[in-house]
Amino acid sequence: MKNRRGSSWTLDAEPWIPAKAAAHVAEKLTAWGCKPPAPLEDVVSFLVTAVITDGSRRISVHVSEQNHHVLILALSHQTPDTAVDEDVLPTLRDSGAVSCGTENSSEGRQVWALLDLTS
Repeated sequence: MKNRRGSSWTLDAEPWIPAKAAAHVAEKLTAWGCKPPAPLEDVVSFLVTAVITDGSRRISVHVSEQNHHVLILALSHQTPDTAVDEDVLPTLRDSGAVSCGTENSSEGRQVWALLDLTS
């Protein structure tokens, strides 16, 4: 994350974690002097919920800001048994993501969204 601000949190994969993760990201953006975008809470909650379904005991949420955009990534830390739900990417786009994606890696499932901080 060279040349950009970033932060991350490792969280237990519990039902209340999506809201807690959204609050962490909003607080960090505010501390950086950025106004959290309107879809932030819904997008972060959705990202976290998507990786919690992999069955891991913990997940992590990563956030970085650069050029008036915020990238939020949720990571399951467990290799998933199934493909990501077909509705994940369309839902993220409909929620206001400028760009979004998902990838399975040896670190687990990654689901991310890029939000514009100027709108």
